[in-house]
Amino acid sequence: MLKNVKINNDTGNIISIDLRYPDSDNSNIPVLIFCHGFKGFKDWGSFPYMLEKIASGNIFTVSFNFSHNGVDNTLDNPVDFTRLDLFAQNTFSEELDDLDCVIDYLFENKNNFNFDLDNLTLAGHSRGGGIVILKTAEDRRIKKLITLASVAEFNRYTDERKKRWKDEGYLEVLNTRTKQLMRMNYTLIDDLEKNYSRLNILNAMKKISVPALIIHGKEDMAVDYSDAEALYENSDKSKTGLVLYENTGHTFGAEHPFKGTNKNLEKVIADITDFVKEA
Repeated sequence: MLKNVKINNDTGNIISIDLRYPDSDNSNIPVLIFCHGFKGFKDWGSFPYMLEKIASGNIFTVSFNFSHNGVDNTLDNPVDFTRLDLFAQNTFSEELDDLDCVIDYLFENKNNFNFDLDNLTLAGHSRGGGIVILKTAEDRRIKKLITLASVAEFNRYTDERKKRWKDEGYLEVLNTRTKQLMRMNYTLIDDLEKNYSRLNILNAMKKISVPALIIHGKEDMAVDYSDAEALYENSDKSKTGLVLYENTGHTFGAEHPFKGTNKNLEKVIADITDFVKEA
């Protein structure tokens, strides 16, 4: 079963959510919420395939577009960055608050679906991994955590770049896939500096007491696997697993548009499914 719903966040912007779930009367189905990363979206590449396959394993899966990720969330399955105005205004706090709205939506509608919200896992890719770590640390509703190629630090910019960014008011980054220059306003850095106690990923990792699984490719050219090792070193190792995949990179061999699966992607799916369903 696939259902798309649209909700408004606390500032009135639209979040588009996909719900995938088995057609079953079983009310003990665990829930997985997946967060995409920077320059990502819920329908990127392998994400729909991955979540559909996880759902077929009797897991209620939720994926969504952050309200300021740059796609038009008034559409059901947007794959083009046509809202670069919103992308420019995005912040880490905005994404955290969006995720909170998605979790609230599930709890507010728990009588409309067959799932077990006492078994709620957050998963995130790349920058989305950092977001789910922060959320898990501050929200007791989260019972498990999974990161895929996650960053260990949001402040990944040199002082020189931040000074130029501040002077100009924005920074433009090239999307190598679409060839678009995507502007980020300085409000991103302003938010990070003003709210760093909330947005410090490694400190958040130290506070997490629920089971966690850290997955990373050793050939990741976007986020080095040393970030995964740093996350693990700052975790409760008695409850955290670190899995480093050989011979694969940031998206585990997948690309957009999706051209089919591969053994590393299938391993990711199997590892996630097993971890979510583990007692």
